[in-house]
Amino acid sequence: MHLDGDEWRRCFTSMKHDAWRLETLPVYTMPQEAEKFARFRAGERSPNDHTSAWMDDIRHWRGQGRTVGRVHVLRRPLSDYLRFEFEYYYRHHVRAGEEIRILDLTDRENPGLPDQDFWMFDDSRVVLMHYRSDGTQINRELHQGDPSPYVAWRKLAVSESIPFTEYVRRFGA
Repeated sequence: MHLDGDEWRRCFTSMKHDAWRLETLPVYTMPQEAEKFARFRAGERSPNDHTSAWMDDIRHWRGQGRTVGRVHVLRRPLSDYLRFEFEYYYRHHVRAGEEIRILDLTDRENPGLPDQDFWMFDDSRVVLMHYRSDGTQINRELHQGDPSPYVAWRKLAVSESIPFTEYVRRFGA
């Protein structure tokens, strides 16, 4: 079952405890980001007082005792898109309360994580994120099978990664 619009939004609004994502791509091609990405590549930086609807949602959920987190699996050197994502999104989202971690595989083997992006809600509902090779999203698909491998992958990804702010201190962006 593909999830769009209200069905997709309901995954977040109906979560009881948490939403968590595994990100595996060096680029995500999002039409709504094209202009901002071009400005970033031209040298513009995100203002420190940046805010967004996503950040408002994170604060709202945190206020209700719910959490949102992710681990992004990557390799250096960072792609232009990852540097953009760090600057325009991650640093602000962390400030809003999202638990963002980085798993850098530059000097090590993959510890056993899939190369499939997914969101997981309350360790029970998994949404597979499908992308073209250029990072353009194809669709979101509700996983109909057992969520336990995804729960295990989440635990592994979190245990093998470091907080975003620590990653930036160590390696820059």
